[in-house]
Amino acid sequence: MTPNATGADAVIDAVTAVLLIVGALMSLGAAIGLLRFPDLMSRMHAATKPQVLGLFLVLAAIGLQMREWWVWPILVVAWIFQLLTVPVSAHMVGRAGYRTKHLHPELLSTDELEAVVLRAAVKRDAEKAEGSDSAIPRTANGGNAGANRGSVGGPDGSRGPSA
Repeated sequence: MTPNATGADAVIDAVTAVLLIVGALMSLGAAIGLLRFPDLMSRMHAATKPQVLGLFLVLAAIGLQMREWWVWPILVVAWIFQLLTVPVSAHMVGRAGYRTKHLHPELLSTDELEAVVLRAAVKRDAEKAEGSDSAIPRTANGGNAGANRGSVGGPDGSRGPSA
């Protein structure tokens, strides 16, 4: 099919060009944000927000330019897949960055995770302390098997059973 330079084809071509240019500019803005923003959280925002909209605009332009109905479901599936995976990957990157302290706390307006992370750290330390106490073998009378080596072990002054 040879497109006609007048009428509906000219309008579709113009809309396609606008969608492609705006989508490419959004993707370019995301790339510049990844390079220029100061910390992980800002870069994560730059990588996700404009990129999803930029991809949508480029896919819409492809769908318009193809002028075939069968391409639209494929493009919609590609965009939905992007919508589903981008937030999950951004969450995982943000979580890893927060836990490894790859962020600038002074740039955060509020740190809603600080109290949760501190509580989890205290709980983990308490469990570690319990776990290290239980890792030492106990004797029949409840004492630590290796804690009193070289000293008097039992209540009667004996060192316990001979080896």
